[in-house]
Amino acid sequence: MVRLGTLFFMVCLMFGASAQAQEGLLWGNAARPSLLAPRVDPTHTVSSNNPALFAGTTGHSLFAPYPVRQKAPLGQQLGDLATPASQIRDLIASAEAGAAGYDAVVWAARVKPPKPPSQMTVGEIYDWIKATPRQHHAIGRYQFIPSTLRRLVGITGVGRDQPFTPQYQDQLADILLAEAGMHRYHAREIGRVTFMNNLAKIWAGFPNASGRSHYHGFAGNKATMSWATFSQEMAAIYDS
Repeated sequence: MVRLGTLFFMVCLMFGASAQAQEGLLWGNAARPSLLAPRVDPTHTVSSNNPALFAGTTGHSLFAPYPVRQKAPLGQQLGDLATPASQIRDLIASAEAGAAGYDAVVWAARVKPPKPPSQMTVGEIYDWIKATPRQHHAIGRYQFIPSTLRRLVGITGVGRDQPFTPQYQDQLADILLAEAGMHRYHAREIGRVTFMNNLAKIWAGFPNASGRSHYHGFAGNKATMSWATFSQEMAAIYDS
């Protein structure tokens, strides 16, 4: 009986240790998520032919979120930054949307929206996303994925009837530029390489300083331009 009791006690200890180890695997890492490590969402990723905003992530900002709802078009609030912001948006579009521009829809979407995105409302885009599960949904000139789109729309404080116009798409992109540190770069609080790397953490088509997309290899993503080209384009914006 003593030996059986001892054996039973040892089995209980082993079971308890195993359960604790499993709990550590399930919860230990989740309590300390990396802010920069991409978290793959298989529903909202794209192939390397057309990288999407926050490709392979949940769509939450990788940086401090824009702090307030916008009461006026953000382009008007940018002031002296409006011109470089417009030029950077053009560069983003060249890496993300190609010739389709504001009406771009990720090529891998099997069921496309019923009309060009710039002629849709935010609510109509939400309805398209809901009606077409288990496919890619990156949309617009800046290839917003659903979770990012909802977060940015929430910041602007508009409703479902807000038209997804070129102007509104630009406004959403400018929020992301602010989150990436555009104001801090112009205030010389961060350097250009840091700002460029921040942009690459948002748009998968940009390379980071390694020369590869921040999301390289996740769902087939890769940079659509070289670091040298990215640097030259940024120099043309700021050093001309």
